[in-house]
Amino acid sequence: MHRIAGIILILAACGANPPASAQAWNIKGHSKYQYFYTRYDNDAWFAQVDAQQTSDHFLDLRLMADNRWDQWDTSIHYQLIGMSSDTLKAAQTVPQTTSFFTYGVISDSSRLFDLTHVFHDSEGQVLLHRIDRLTVGYTGQSLVVRLGRQAISWGNGLLYNPMDVFNPFAPDAVDKDYKTGDDLAYGQWLFTSGDDVQAVVVPRRDRDTGKVAAQSSSAAAKYHGFVSGKEYDLLAARHYDDNLLAVGAAMDWQGTVIRGDVVTTHTGSQTVVSAVANLSYSWVWFEKNLSGFLEYFYNGFGQDGNDYSPAALADNPLLLDRIQRGELYTLGKHYIGASMSLETTPLTLLNTNLFINTADPSALFQLIFNVDWRQDLTMFGGFSFPMGARGSEFGGIPSGTPGVYFSGGDAVFLQLAYFF
Repeated sequence: MHRIAGIILILAACGANPPASAQAWNIKGHSKYQYFYTRYDNDAWFAQVDAQQTSDHFLDLRLMADNRWDQWDTSIHYQLIGMSSDTLKAAQTVPQTTSFFTYGVISDSSRLFDLTHVFHDSEGQVLLHRIDRLTVGYTGQSLVVRLGRQAISWGNGLLYNPMDVFNPFAPDAVDKDYKTGDDLAYGQWLFTSGDDVQAVVVPRRDRDTGKVAAQSSSAAAKYHGFVSGKEYDLLAARHYDDNLLAVGAAMDWQGTVIRGDVVTTHTGSQTVVSAVANLSYSWVWFEKNLSGFLEYFYNGFGQDGNDYSPAALADNPLLLDRIQRGELYTLGKHYIGASMSLETTPLTLLNTNLFINTADPSALFQLIFNVDWRQDLTMFGGFSFPMGARGSEFGGIPSGTPGVYFSGGDAVFLQLAYFF
C-alpha cells in the first residue's frame, strides 16, 4: 500500500513541476458497475454448496494520466476495485485437487513489482487498489522503447488467440477495454519499408519462492512484414521455460479479411502445435451495418477423447499450467467461434457470439446489447447459456463426485460505464 501511495505522490509532484517542454497532463478515467446473475442446475457443483443462484456485483474505478515532452512520454493507470460475489465465495471452497478452477482476486504475486494492495478479502467481499499501467517511453524516428507496467497484444485470433500469451482475454469476456498490465521492457524498430520488429522481456517471480526466476519469465521477438499487400508475423519466444515459434498472416480477399496463426511450443518433453484461422466480413443490409466473423481454433494442449474428469485433467499438467496462468480457457482440442454484430441504430449495437466445442459437442451462446446512452455514459446487457450433455465441456465436466458436475449456468448481466 505504501508503494502505491508513494508512486501517486511522486507523479503528483511531477505534475506540479513538469519539464519546461511538457504538455499539460491529460487526465481521464471511467467508473464501471457490472452485475451478473447466474442460475445453476440441481446437479451442478455450485448447487451443492448453497449457490444454485448467484449474484455478483463488480465496481471498477480507473484513473488515467499521461504526459508527453519532446520524444518522451509517461502514463499511469490507477484502479480501485470492489466486488461482492457469490460465485467467488463458492469457488473458494473448491478442493485444491480441482485446481483448474481459476476464480480469484487479481494478484501481483508473480509480477516484478507488487503494486496491488487488498484492503479486504473475505466471504466473497473484496476491496483492493492497484497500479495497472506505469510506463516511461521514448519515441524516435525509428526506435520506440517503453519500460514499466503495460499491456502487449500479439496474434490474429479474434476470440481464441494462441499467439497472445500475455494476459489474453477469455473468449467469452464481455468487457475487453483493458488487458491486465505486466512489468516488462518493450522495444520496436520501424523500417522504412513499413516492416517492424518488436521485442519484449517480461521478468516474473516464482510463485513459490517469490524470487525472479528465468523459468517463470518471458523474452520474445516478433517481426511484422508486408509482401504483395499481405501482412505476416514471425515470432520466436522463450516463455515459462518453453520455446515458442509462430507464424501468422492476414490478407484481404474480395472484401473478406482472412487471418491466422500457427504456434509451435517445445516444452522439453514434447512439441505441441496450436492454430487459429478466421474470416471476417462487413456489409449493409436494409440500410443497417452488419459485421461478422467465423473462427476455427485448434488447442494442441487440449484433452484427447473428451475426458474432463479430475484424474484425466491431472494427467495433462501442460494444459492445467496454462489455464492457471490465464493463457488458455479451453479444455478440448477443436473449437469454432462465430460472431455477428448489427448496428440497430447509430447508438445501439446488437452482438451475438457462439462458442462450440465440436468434439463433445457442446456450446455456449451469448447475446449482448450495447447502448451509447449519453455522451459519456454507456450501457450493455445480455445473457448467456451453455448447451451440451453432462460430461461435455459446456454441459458440465465431472467433479469427481458421482452425479455432480462443474458446469456453467444460465446467466444475465448488465454493465453501466461512465467516462470522464
